[in-house]
Amino acid sequence: MFLENLNLLFFKNYEEAFVSFSEHINCFIGDNGSGKTNLLDAIHYLSMTKSAFSSSDVQSIKQDEDFFMVKGRFLLEGEKHTVQCSLKAGQKKTVTHNKALYDKVSDHIGRFPVVLISPYDTDLIREGSEGRRKYFDSLISQLHHPYLEQLIKYNHILKQRNSLLKQFAERHTFDREYLHILNEQLAPLGEELAQQRQAFLQTFVPIFQRHYRHLSDSHETVMLNYKSQLPGAGFRQLLEQAERRDMALQRTTVGPHKDDYVFLMDGNPVKHFGSQGQQKSYVIALKLAHFEVMAEQQQHKPLLLLDDIFDRLDEKRITKLMQMVAAHTFGQIFLTDTHLERTDKILENLSEQIRRFKVSEGTVSLILNE
Repeated sequence: MFLENLNLLFFKNYEEAFVSFSEHINCFIGDNGSGKTNLLDAIHYLSMTKSAFSSSDVQSIKQDEDFFMVKGRFLLEGEKHTVQCSLKAGQKKTVTHNKALYDKVSDHIGRFPVVLISPYDTDLIREGSEGRRKYFDSLISQLHHPYLEQLIKYNHILKQRNSLLKQFAERHTFDREYLHILNEQLAPLGEELAQQRQAFLQTFVPIFQRHYRHLSDSHETVMLNYKSQLPGAGFRQLLEQAERRDMALQRTTVGPHKDDYVFLMDGNPVKHFGSQGQQKSYVIALKLAHFEVMAEQQQHKPLLLLDDIFDRLDEKRITKLMQMVAAHTFGQIFLTDTHLERTDKILENLSEQIRRFKVSEGTVSLILNE
């Protein structure tokens, strides 16, 4: 699978852009703030129907405009697939595949997979549990569409339950029967989500550990655990036990939406005991395992997006990554950097076809022919 071209209209700092890509390595070179990362984000939209960096789609509309459009053509198993994401302010986002509108945007997830490695990845270690849950939910959803459907249903019922708890507080009322109906709907979905998360890690963790050993050349043991409230207790029972607390706090305090993924090194939290270099190796190993699992299960390699990694990684880790590139581990790669000379030096021993683009103030142009 590879992305043949990308067409932008009023997307972030781009008024308009059209770019044709190499099926191997594509380099976006430019100053900070020029729009390099926005190109990667546009590609992320084509795969995931949302930004990798902004929580709101409206933030992707260029200033002083009222809509954006991102369009690209994929080649997969000899067939061309045109994907378009667009949003007009105040309206619902639309996603089309070969001009056909999806009934549900979620139906698109997983068709054209992507893996992003960025300087923000260590936030998975440093910040709260929500970011870790979202990351693994997104990963599992790309691999297993029924999981995504269950997650959407769970979140919908959870929202109803939280709204009901707020109504009880505001109106000084209590309808235990309605609350129990929502509990009955929520419980089996939550239990299934927790089971699938745990089952996924059984496959994922050994691959992650292998990548960490390769990146770090060190002897520490890394582990990744799923910390859930559910094993050993039925979710319905937990909801009933937490009823008084939920009423007081006006939100659902137990369930898989409160669970966490625990990042460990030699049995200790990576957040507190891992050096900066170890933390970087940890999250890159996560992303490389992400790539490998997806490539194996979907039988084609995801797009790999590398955002400013040459600026943030030491020479040893860059060398390890480039060894994987040279061994044809990856398929199509898109990377950003501020220095063309540095990029050329790092890539100089690769036989892959490389296309380089200059990015400047929301414009992108080819700067070197292969």
